[in-house]
Parts: sequence; C-alpha cells; structure tokens
Amino acid sequence: MFSLANQVAVITGAASGIGAATAKRFASAGADLVLAAYSPDGHDVDAVRAAVTRAGRRVHVVETDVSDTADVEALVGTALSEFGRVDIALANAAIARRKASTALGDEEWNRTLDIDLTGVWRVFRAALRPMTEAGYGRLLATTSTAGAFEAWEEHAHYSAAKAGILGMVRSLAAEVGPRGITVNAVAPGIITTPQTLDSVNSLGADGIAHTGVSQPVRRVGQPDDIAAAYHYLASPDASFVTGHVLLVDGGRMLMRG
Repeated sequence: MFSLANQVAVITGAASGIGAATAKRFASAGADLVLAAYSPDGHDVDAVRAAVTRAGRRVHVVETDVSDTADVEALVGTALSEFGRVDIALANAAIARRKASTALGDEEWNRTLDIDLTGVWRVFRAALRPMTEAGYGRLLATTSTAGAFEAWEEHAHYSAAKAGILGMVRSLAAEVGPRGITVNAVAPGIITTPQTLDSVNSLGADGIAHTGVSQPVRRVGQPDDIAAAYHYLASPDASFVTGHVLLVDGGRMLMRG
C-alpha cells in the first residue's frame, strides 16, 4: 500500500526529526532519495544515509542552506543529474527561536521567514520545473499548529511563517493541479524532535511530557507519526488530495479550541 517504487524524493531538514523519519519511510516504500543537510545544525545525516542504504535504495546527501537559492537549485539539480527526475519534494527545514515581540528586530524576523517560509517556496519552485515537464509531482511542506490553528507566545515570526505556508499550498495547488501536481502540507502537533526538546526556544522535555498527558491520545507525537502522513500524501494513492493541510496532533486542537 502507498508504494513509492522507483520514485525520487527530495527532502530538506533530513538529518533529524521528521525529515529523517520520513526519509527512512520513503526508502522502505521504494523511493530513491536526495537529502538536504545543514552541517551547522550538528545532526548526523550519515545515520539517515545508512538507513536508506540498508533499505536497498540509492541516496545522495547535499549540503544545503534553504535560505540560499543557489543551494536549493543545486539540491534539486542533484536529483535530476543522478536520477533524472523529481517525483516528490518535501520542504521540511525550519528554525524556531523564542523572542518577545517587543524585542524582535528586522534581522531575526527576516531570517525566520527566509528559512521557514521562503525556504519552502525555493524548494517548490525548483521542483516545479521538472515536475511540470513530467506531468506529475507531489509538493509537500511541514507547517505547524502554531500560526495556522493556535497561538504561540514569543514566536510571532515563526507563527507568521508557518501560517503563510497554508496560503502558498492552497493557491499553488489550484495553479498546478492541471499539470498533474498536487500540493499539500502537514501540520504536526507536539512531536518529540530535537527542536521541540530545546527548552530555550521551545517546550523542552517537561513541556512535552505535560502535553502528552493532557491531550486525547495521552501521548506526544513521534517523527514516525508525521512520516506516515507524508507517506500517504506522497503516494499515487493521494492523487485526489490537494490544497490540503493535514492536522496530525493527537487531538491537541480539540482541547484548545
């Protein structure tokens, strides 16, 4: 079910968390992969590369800063030069930095939007060209409950970027649907990732634990929970789903409405 056999997927933010879990799942479903890594983050992309190889799939890792258009073009270019196609593009890379709005300057605001929103657009734009030529594609992005479904104090810049992804996904889906390309996003709730475990800029371990006992499923999410959603949306089986933002939050929003 949801086979990705002989497809090629490009994933940003692939060295940890949701990106790493999705890379492994896509490989298990039959996809070859081009993974974007950003070494200053300090995550071990080699472990992800090894897992993909163990699954019997081909993989290339490209050092990529999604705030750099040339880097993103080179990332997608690697998929084309090595595999000859791009079937799936998942724009997953993002940052979250806690900052009171009264102290939030232009540089911090612009940096967050450049990575979290414009970075998604750079990936989509680069992948759209080969997908349009092929008449097939799956564009996917990681948004958040923050901004789109709930407030997150001291994260106005992050929330604005993540909310912006919704508008991009919906408008782009209407534009490129006739070309055989679907565009969707997943809005994760609280997921145990290195970013969420950061107690300075996010919830930290204590905040995650509190969330787990207070939402309907009585646990927090794991990266594999989001990877499963992406697996479906990336597959040919999801050909009638586009312009959609899939909320995967363990029922968190039911309790916060």
